[in-house]
Amino acid sequence: MKRRSLYFTGSGKVETREEEMDPPSGGEVMIATGMSAISAGTEMLFFHDMMDEGMVLDTGIGCLNEVIGYPFKYGYCSVGTVIESGPNLPRILEDQLVFSFHPHESHFNSPLEEIISVPEGIPIEDAVFLPSMETALSLVMDARPMLGEKVVILGQGVIGLLTAALLSRMSPSLLVTLDPLPNRRRMSLELGADISQEGEIDIDETLMNHDLNGDGPDLIMELSGDPRALDQAIRMAGFESRIVVGSWYGKRKVDMILGEKFHRNRLRIVSSQVSNIGPSLSGRWDKDRRFSLAWRMIEEIVPSRLITHRFDIGDSQRAYDMIDREKDSLMQVVFTY
Repeated sequence: MKRRSLYFTGSGKVETREEEMDPPSGGEVMIATGMSAISAGTEMLFFHDMMDEGMVLDTGIGCLNEVIGYPFKYGYCSVGTVIESGPNLPRILEDQLVFSFHPHESHFNSPLEEIISVPEGIPIEDAVFLPSMETALSLVMDARPMLGEKVVILGQGVIGLLTAALLSRMSPSLLVTLDPLPNRRRMSLELGADISQEGEIDIDETLMNHDLNGDGPDLIMELSGDPRALDQAIRMAGFESRIVVGSWYGKRKVDMILGEKFHRNRLRIVSSQVSNIGPSLSGRWDKDRRFSLAWRMIEEIVPSRLITHRFDIGDSQRAYDMIDREKDSLMQVVFTY
């Protein structure tokens, strides 16, 4: 059988290749992909060759546990239908809609334990957001927001938008989001932000205009992917503000001033990454429990509204070029098969 697979082949270059594939082995199932989503953060770092040399693609995903080197496959947001079971598995799984952390390709074999059944009633367009929703949940869990806190989110890409949607359900006294793109700011307000604006913000004045004391936000989430935003977060922070960094900057250097504002305000900067659960939470939470909550939030938030562009997998170069050059018009880009 032949499949179509996307390969990153060099800086700024991807291509779709047709290749032979084997039938599923004893503990595997074959999946026909219906849709996969592009991660505009991580995948664009790969697209521009901005990852550290010798880095493993993804230590938490079995099929991606290899050192980066062109050409390579990548992607981790695939939803499809089981079309064949290995000789040691019952056929009862066939025709089920499943999610898999798998690269972009039309067909693939997966060990049974590495697929996740999509709950009944969740369409494929929403199911493809499972990793993004899990990431947003992980960010919120690491941020530990409290009722009535003043929150600022820098960056309203897909992860930032979903994080705003989650935080808006936790009754902040004020939720402010910043993003340079007007379509993202409009969606941010639709998803629950109180204010969404472009660029720098006089946070003290904003707080005072909302009858809140002007001593800076309690919580700042840096989700823009722009290394300059971390310095902006420090400038707007108040005494003992928490800054949670979900951005992955790759090889880009962060230029920030750790002077009076940082030291006298006793700021805390925390890295958040979805691959694991923090030790302070892992006694009560595991990945399965977080996935269960992610599906509930997908049903409630309906993230498919963030899909702005669909490309056939054979048109992969045009899809990545658009993400790179035409950010104004897009939010989530997906491949169809």
